[in-house]
Amino acid sequence: MSIEVTHISKAYGSQKALNDVSFSLKKGEVVGFLGPNGAGKSTMMKILTTYIAANGGQARVNGFDVATQKKDVQKSIGYLPEHNPLYLDMYVKEYLGFSASIYGSAGKKTGKERIKEVIDLTGLSPEAHKKIGQLSKGYRQRTGLAAAMLHDPEVLILDEPTTGLDPNQLIEIRSLIRDMGQEKTVLLSTHIMQEVEAICDRVIIINKGEIVADKKLASLREGTEQIIEVEFDYRVEPLLLENLPQVQSVNNIYDFVYELRFNTTKDMRPAVFDFAHDNGLKTLKLNKKNKNLESLFRELTGNKP
Repeated sequence: MSIEVTHISKAYGSQKALNDVSFSLKKGEVVGFLGPNGAGKSTMMKILTTYIAANGGQARVNGFDVATQKKDVQKSIGYLPEHNPLYLDMYVKEYLGFSASIYGSAGKKTGKERIKEVIDLTGLSPEAHKKIGQLSKGYRQRTGLAAAMLHDPEVLILDEPTTGLDPNQLIEIRSLIRDMGQEKTVLLSTHIMQEVEAICDRVIIINKGEIVADKKLASLREGTEQIIEVEFDYRVEPLLLENLPQVQSVNNIYDFVYELRFNTTKDMRPAVFDFAHDNGLKTLKLNKKNKNLESLFRELTGNKP
């Protein structure tokens, strides 16, 4: 496994940021790491990149223990933190050259060759002659991503990598991350659900310091639950709708609009239409909604009593 996390816990004083967290990632996976603010995402990433130490448990990256083999972990990992630290008075090429010198090597290629390569890969070429302080937020993100890729690491940990990018830049960076994920392991934290669905093979959701879901996106899309939204021309008692076959729950969203959840993959819209006909109701709206990542996220991380 490229990343192995086993029973990791971390507390800041009396506040527990991570509570007995375990998961693993293999080479070639692009995994979305999701959770609301304060859920523990950044803390987990900082532990994996050796920035901070856990209070309990073990984590390994490329076989190296993050607590006892920090240098080996740092050599084999590329990290783009949420708050991208850059030297604003440096030129882009100068900064990347400085970063390459810290790593001591740029892989099999010379430093200059690798710097040119990552500049091209991240679309920095038009701005490479400028000082970092003159760059837009999007190009600063690209500079940080280029620095994380310089030493050709086997594992990339990216915390909000597309912050500040315009729609065209988003498409380019997402494509780049997908391409890198074919031969590397990528752990990606973001609040943008569409980004995860566009890039990732799998999603891990954390809430209040605990893993609440670990799913392949394909299995999420092929789940057995079906959601139908229907609007009638008159109010219906939810108890009547609960008599429909395979109904899990009925929610009166507003006015005469209802959300029905069925425990089946069979299209239940004909059954709902027949119900309306048999009860003298008109059907004003009848939509089948797939259970998507956003609905799963809300369900698992919403405020609960």
